Amino acid sequence: MARRQTQTFSMSFLDVISCGFGAVVLFYTIISAQSGLDRIKSSADLSAEARRLEQEVLEGYTHLAELRNALAETDEDKVKAAGLSREALEKIRLTQEELARYAYDTLARRESLERLKADLKSLEEGTRRLREKAPPASGTTDVRVVDQQQLVTLRIAGKRVLVLVDASASMLDETIVNIIRLRNMPPERRIAAAKWQQAISTVEWVAARLPQTTQFQVYAFDTDARPLVDGSDGRWLNVKDSGQIALALKALRSTAPTRGTSLQNAFAVISKLSPAPDNVILITDGLPTQGDKPPLLRRLVTAEEREDLMKAAVKSLPSSPPPISVVLLPMEGDPSAPIYFWRLARLTGGGFLSPAKDWP
Repeated sequence: MARRQTQTFSMSFLDVISCGFGAVVLFYTIISAQSGLDRIKSSADLSAEARRLEQEVLEGYTHLAELRNALAETDEDKVKAAGLSREALEKIRLTQEELARYAYDTLARRESLERLKADLKSLEEGTRRLREKAPPASGTTDVRVVDQQQLVTLRIAGKRVLVLVDASASMLDETIVNIIRLRNMPPERRIAAAKWQQAISTVEWVAARLPQTTQFQVYAFDTDARPLVDGSDGRWLNVKDSGQIALALKALRSTAPTRGTSLQNAFAVISKLSPAPDNVILITDGLPTQGDKPPLLRRLVTAEEREDLMKAAVKSLPSSPPPISVVLLPMEGDPSAPIYFWRLARLTGGGFLSPAKDWP
């Protein structure tokens, strides 16, 4: 009987090997499952961190927008501050110039007052000598107006006397507030204004002292100039004809001041009349507010612009202007007017009178 052959790998060994392999697989399966749980947990943590970072980024964008808006506002405030700074510097400059001009005007007024005193003394001395030598020439009237503060000579003489009376809204009162209030009232109320009544009385006073041999004309002016007697534009009236004087004064008493002042258009009457006047009496209260044409835009005229308009009006006079005597009524806020009208009177050889409220 043959011997049974011995086998190296038996069923028991295979079972052991299979069990071991199964154990290894189970071990790796357990490890892999634990690693998967760790990865899931780590992924969840990373997702939460990503969401947190995303929220921070969104909040950062929001804060960035707020910072940009704040920066834009800061830049705008900076621009406004720079503009206000320039405006303040410009106001300071204008104020300094205005103070310098007022100081110059004050000095000029003092010098003018001294010259007027010297001229007055010379006139008084000359008049005294003339009266001692001979009576005054026919057709000439020397009138001395005396108030509590001044002694001024206003000459009413000549063969042809032109009276220019300002009928603008400023002739209603001395103050800007009352002028604005009165100019919106009915014509009857404007005509009754105290300052305008003084202007009318001044024209009546001049008319009563015109020599009988004199020709005269009376023009009222605001933005333009017009004769008080209808149909007399450009021609002379006779003092001997009392009816013509009465017509002129009647028209003046029914005139209600309005609108602005064009001294250039008033002076144009001098060249319009033929023959030319040899004496002009100007009754006004301040510097002009417009030139020969109305401005394109209606706005407040500055003091510098009014001075420029006054200079332009003086330049528009004929090359050899007649004597212009000025009766300057009071007006607030126009400190340069007295010196400019005094210069006009001196330039043309006329007189200058700033009357009291109760004159004439």
